[in-house]
Amino acid sequence: MSLLVVMVLLIGLMAAPVSAQTRIGLIFAEGGLGDQSFNDAAYRGLMQAKEELGVDVIYVEPADIAEMEEHQRAYADLGLDLIIVIGFIHQSALTEVSADYPDVKFAIVDDVVDNPNVTSLLFEEHEGSFLVGVLAGMMTETNTVGFVGGMEVPLIRKFQVGFEEGVKWANPDAQVLVNYAGAFDDPGRGRELAISQNERGADIVYHAAGGTGSGVIDAAVSNGFYAIGVDSDQDFMAPGTVLTSMVKRVDLAVYEVIKAAAEGTLEGGIWSFGIEDGGVGTSEFLYTKDIIPQEVLDTIEEAKQKIISGEIVVSNPLQ
Repeated sequence: MSLLVVMVLLIGLMAAPVSAQTRIGLIFAEGGLGDQSFNDAAYRGLMQAKEELGVDVIYVEPADIAEMEEHQRAYADLGLDLIIVIGFIHQSALTEVSADYPDVKFAIVDDVVDNPNVTSLLFEEHEGSFLVGVLAGMMTETNTVGFVGGMEVPLIRKFQVGFEEGVKWANPDAQVLVNYAGAFDDPGRGRELAISQNERGADIVYHAAGGTGSGVIDAAVSNGFYAIGVDSDQDFMAPGTVLTSMVKRVDLAVYEVIKAAAEGTLEGGIWSFGIEDGGVGTSEFLYTKDIIPQEVLDTIEEAKQKIISGEIVVSNPLQ
């Protein structure tokens, strides 16, 4: 984004009516709204806070990584009560911006910025991915399943490792094919990789790829295999083909951090959301209860309880 465009953005926002309400700014990850996954989940949390808490909200969809810092600084100059950035892609810029604006409160989803005015919102994605791995390991008829990631970064490795461990826990004979698309907004590449995995025997493919994952689901529909969605409940995108989704409650995290800001209790630090508090888990199997045997559902619940109790410890590659 050019400096001129940033100035226009600032002038337009400053011209808005001044409100005594809590003012929240949210900056999406690359790819923006409409991914039916990560960004859309954040938007749901923002809109829930607007409706239930009466906060004023503004948001922006960066076109590329180069815009992240400009948007962060533009929002900080407005003196908002809280600025939320979505995705690890913001981490580097926010480390500098939050230091330059020590009186502004920030929050970041999916990464840590160790400044006192930043709240870092993290998830136990490996735990939720373990559960859908159990499902895949028990449901596969070929003993081959697939994982399609977006960018090959440590965060997405958490999804991969958890999924692999869940598959192996449920079915030691199964193998997991792994490919990365290199982007979170390339459905065509997601489709291509999923079809390739299916041709190599994978009859279930789990994606952790944002908008790229819609291509995985499309491939499953057109080629007759199962998919597993991620972040948001994606079961509706292909009822009966998407066995379940590894739901990551970004909406919950966004809502809760806004609520704390509105109540004046928000302090910097790390908030973590896992299986026990409903931060991650599976969708409700609304379209697949007639497809998935009760024994499989019972085993998923067993695994969930063993993770909560500590009997199962899922590897976290970030630790």
